[in-house]
Amino acid sequence: MSGIDTWLTDFHARVDHLPGVELPWLAGLRRRAIERFADEGWPTTRLEDWRHTSLAFLEQQEFAAPAAAAEPAHTLARLRAAAAEPGHWLVFVGGRYAPGLSAIGALPTGAEIVPLTEAFATHAETVENVFGRAAEGDSPTALNTALASDGAFIRLGRGVAVEGAIHLVFLGGGDGGQRHLRNLVIAEAGAEATLIEHYPDGGDAATLTTVLTRIQAGADARITHLKLQQENGQAIHLAGIAVEQARGSVFASHSLSFGARLARNDIHTRFDGEGCETLLNGLYHADGRRHVDHHTRIDHACPRGTSREYYRGLLDGSARGVFCGRIVVAADAQKSDAMQRCDNLLLSRQAEADARPELEIYADDVKCAHGATVGQIDEASLFYLRTRGLDEAHARRLLTYAFAAEAIARIARPALQRLATAALLARLPGADTLGELLDTPVGATP
Repeated sequence: MSGIDTWLTDFHARVDHLPGVELPWLAGLRRRAIERFADEGWPTTRLEDWRHTSLAFLEQQEFAAPAAAAEPAHTLARLRAAAAEPGHWLVFVGGRYAPGLSAIGALPTGAEIVPLTEAFATHAETVENVFGRAAEGDSPTALNTALASDGAFIRLGRGVAVEGAIHLVFLGGGDGGQRHLRNLVIAEAGAEATLIEHYPDGGDAATLTTVLTRIQAGADARITHLKLQQENGQAIHLAGIAVEQARGSVFASHSLSFGARLARNDIHTRFDGEGCETLLNGLYHADGRRHVDHHTRIDHACPRGTSREYYRGLLDGSARGVFCGRIVVAADAQKSDAMQRCDNLLLSRQAEADARPELEIYADDVKCAHGATVGQIDEASLFYLRTRGLDEAHARRLLTYAFAAEAIARIARPALQRLATAALLARLPGADTLGELLDTPVGATP
């Protein structure tokens, strides 16, 4: 039996027990999706979008069921302490909603935050409209569609603004060391919210996470999304964010990838009205033999859209970082303004970075630019710090932090900045010393 046959057998054993089994449209969608996954298999480097990242090894990979999430209440208490401000918490353990650990709290009229499994029963028609299609994305997305077990369903009515961040916390690896999640966010005209999608370290077991977050931002809606991925060094994390933006909407994505043996993040946003704004801001740190890959696409399909895209990578050991970003400006998307950059800092001779920014422009009245750099710590800056009394190790740590801190500075909300800073310092050697140098206390690891 091939590895793909094993996945098919697994699907047929689970399908009658997956949430939403009573919904005919979902049952058909799951079947079409698994058939597509069986036809295409895991992506290999023969595919252009996967040229630098192969998942072929997953065909033979087995994921043993990990131990139950270690002390989830304790982990959650630590995360809440690090958040340092009130918010709304949806917690999932092993890919399933954990009501006893969640604390959604009071919401304004017109706001709904519920687990997807509940939305299957209470908002079936809305879920069907936004859930997605079997042909969507690549084959890992199809596998996610077939096996999605839970996630968050968030709907914000017209003009509704949610105070405090909405925390989506995903603990543990799930049955068989795998979990498949789907988050749906619908923000009607003028709505506003901040989402934090968090994957803390879940122990030492090899795990597979697939997750797709779909966001519909209505006219003039403002959505900020911060993703913090800190899974263990044996984890495989395959994620996507798909955004549809209506006229005048503003979407900001901050992707912090600090964990997993292999992490892939695909982000795609499309401007479906005039005057949309998007910020894609990413920071990744990889060491050992870890591999992190970001693929982005911004479709300027309408006029007067503005996009800014900045990714920064810290690569140590024999790690490899991949960035491929494409901005497409349609023929009638005049007055578009787009900027795209990817900068990488290599901290060892064996580390590797691949950066491929791309512009595809069909309009003639636009302002677009892109660039990429791969380099090492600047020797002149290093010398300067050493003349001020720092030894070489401390000087290198300070310069490394300064390089990464530019990405954190783009996070507008101070509480999210503090969360990101603590997560970054936890990744870097000599965090306590860095905290002293920066006059920033190094608190509990989020």
